[in-house]
Amino acid sequence: MQIEAGPRRRPSLSLPILRTCRSQERAGALTLGSLLAELGETSFAWAIVIFSLLTLLPLPPGSSLVTAVPLLVATGQMALGFPSVKLPGPLSRFRLDQGKMRQTVLRLRPITRRLERILRERHSPLLDRRHDRLLGSLLFLIAFALFIPLPFTGWFPAISLFVIGVGLVERDGVATTVGLAIGGASVVLTAGILISLGLGAEAMLD
Repeated sequence: MQIEAGPRRRPSLSLPILRTCRSQERAGALTLGSLLAELGETSFAWAIVIFSLLTLLPLPPGSSLVTAVPLLVATGQMALGFPSVKLPGPLSRFRLDQGKMRQTVLRLRPITRRLERILRERHSPLLDRRHDRLLGSLLFLIAFALFIPLPFTGWFPAISLFVIGVGLVERDGVATTVGLAIGGASVVLTAGILISLGLGAEAMLD
């Protein structure tokens, strides 16, 4: 009697990052550049996944002024039509803490597990190469919202960029669109807080 094989299980989104971080840490050189190189990718998709994880590391308030810079660089290059990510030397040599990266990846496991269940290759006009510049411009706006160090706002653009990056890696147009929707809401939230703060400061000066 022939036993039918069950459905093939989707590879974990977390394992390649965890394994690469561990091997690079053992080699004594876990940097942004070495992490991307070890993953075998300089694509914008993997760069957005890795750089959004960087912004979710357990760091002091205001750290987004530093951690969001790689995202601004990558999304800016995408908007300008670069074929792949080209990290400047200082960013490429930026050292990462393997323990904090692992902690962040594991903290996101509830999200990645849900994504792994639903992700599949689904076409969307956004995934066409001719729309890379438009998509890069939208991602740059979300990254800029992340860059601004406002309380309680950084989590939303960081998560949206992570979901978008995973959607691009898996060529899932639906996941990418959902991530963009979350990112758009985070941009509106950030803009609303900035306007409120500006109006408040203007009222105090009157």
